[in-house]
Amino acid sequence: MSDNHLLRIHSAEFQSMAERVLRATELTSRLNVLPFEDEEGKSALFQQILGKPLPPRVTIYPPFYTDHGLHLDLAERVFINQNCTFLDYAGIRLGERVMVGPKATFITVGHPVDPEERRGWLSGGPIDVAENVWIGAGATILPGVSIGRDAVVAAGAVVADDVPPATLVTGSKATVHRRW
Repeated sequence: MSDNHLLRIHSAEFQSMAERVLRATELTSRLNVLPFEDEEGKSALFQQILGKPLPPRVTIYPPFYTDHGLHLDLAERVFINQNCTFLDYAGIRLGERVMVGPKATFITVGHPVDPEERRGWLSGGPIDVAENVWIGAGATILPGVSIGRDAVVAAGAVVADDVPPATLVTGSKATVHRRW
């Protein structure tokens, strides 16, 4: 799935994705019960989850969750703290020296808002995080977002729009759009 594309549920492409989700879930569930000091076991499972070895000096503290894994691109010296989730089917790239706080969530796919389309389609877009970005604890990065170099996403922020380089973004306040 590329930027802002739709994927029909129950298509061959969707079925392939669903099979990978089951495999990634199996692998991450095994990863998340390994003893913390089992570096060899963690390395082997990360290679299966990502489809390649972890780059040099990447640190990931389990528990770690991904629904696909094969579209998660990590540069050198990335740090990912505990309990982070990467729904990466449409692609997630983390540049060099990105730091991700605990419980951060990256989501590249969702469903259309229209109720008629919601059950039949997935929508989404890739997430691109440039070098030296800091993602705070509990932040949520939504589909199609790019985050510029040296930016900081505050803890708990919900990021639905692109973030310019060298900026701080905050906020997660819900807004009422209509009342019954």
